[in-house]
Amino acid sequence: MIPFLDLSDPAFSTRSQAVLEARAGHWCARTPYGLAVLRYREVGLLLRDRRLRQGSHAWPQTNGLEGRFADFWRNSVISHEGTDHRALRDLIVPVLNDDFIARLRPVFAKIAGDLCDRLAETGRCEFQEAFSIPFAGQAICAVLGLPLSDWPQISHDASDLGHAMGVECKRHEPVFNAACERLTDVARDLLARARRGEDTDGLVAGLVARADAAGGHGEQDLLDMVVIAIFGGVDTTRSQLGLGMSMFIDHPAQWRALRDDPALVPAAVEEIIRARPTTTWVTREAVEDFEFGGEAIARGTVLHLLVHASARDPAVCEDVEFDISVRRRKHFGFGGGAHHCIGHGIARADMRCALAALSKRFKAFHYDGASEWLPDSGNTSPIQLPVRYEVA
Repeated sequence: MIPFLDLSDPAFSTRSQAVLEARAGHWCARTPYGLAVLRYREVGLLLRDRRLRQGSHAWPQTNGLEGRFADFWRNSVISHEGTDHRALRDLIVPVLNDDFIARLRPVFAKIAGDLCDRLAETGRCEFQEAFSIPFAGQAICAVLGLPLSDWPQISHDASDLGHAMGVECKRHEPVFNAACERLTDVARDLLARARRGEDTDGLVAGLVARADAAGGHGEQDLLDMVVIAIFGGVDTTRSQLGLGMSMFIDHPAQWRALRDDPALVPAAVEEIIRARPTTTWVTREAVEDFEFGGEAIARGTVLHLLVHASARDPAVCEDVEFDISVRRRKHFGFGGGAHHCIGHGIARADMRCALAALSKRFKAFHYDGASEWLPDSGNTSPIQLPVRYEVA
């Protein structure tokens, strides 16, 4: 018998005992929104299954959204499949190569170091406001070749755009449509700058060069690609840094291990994403009838692939505790298959620089009052994370 999980419950958590019991009983569970996929093997297979498409493509239609965001979402790389999807990915993926990321690392490190200097002056802060948000905002400005001082507006608009993905999105429609318009204006200015030769080796310059060489791409494709880079880059980094800090506060021995061995930074970033990902599931939709794992999947069925539950599956993870020194199977925190996160290389690089700077500068972090969180499902994050700390 297939178990049931109520993903519509605001209190639902992908870390809950209900999820653990459901995963032990079956590879999937029924939900009010389709099927939840719970085990590592099945999540990995379905992420690469061509009988499925990106599940959130119909989000604007499902929620009756209209205006700039709805147009942007329908036109974006997220909502395309097959040849069109590959053509859009081919615009940006080659630009985000190892050399491009290597040029950014010193900038990311300086941003993190400057923020640590400010933290060191006080001994306590609200971590998201004092570190995660400004770091993510400045990092995306560096990626785009914008002045770092532009980060407050960029970050604010990215946050407003995030309201489009919530269950109450319709009532926020004027806010996120306006944010999408402003970010599109930023993208338009960046494209013009690249075409004037004022940006020759940045992300947008690379996009323009590849679009000109490939042909067949309209201006809107480029604008939407820049907007989605801002949206994804800001949101993922700021959320994941706060989640990571909470894990280290809960496991102080792991912070000491990181300080003792800076070579653990890359593994620590991966362990944070495995143990406490900001994206707790990704969504796919069946484009045909098929059978999988003994279950009949009808065309149109939505499958929520619980990457968080899969990363803690005892079939591949004997010890589920947070431990940055243990070698793990790869997690699916950045998705997989055709829709694998385009910016995963940048996200890993900037989070590594942030974690390296923090662990070098501070002996320990502790909670300094009550934290406030987004729901522990879908896309989660600290809203308020008050901390105190000891300077090294």
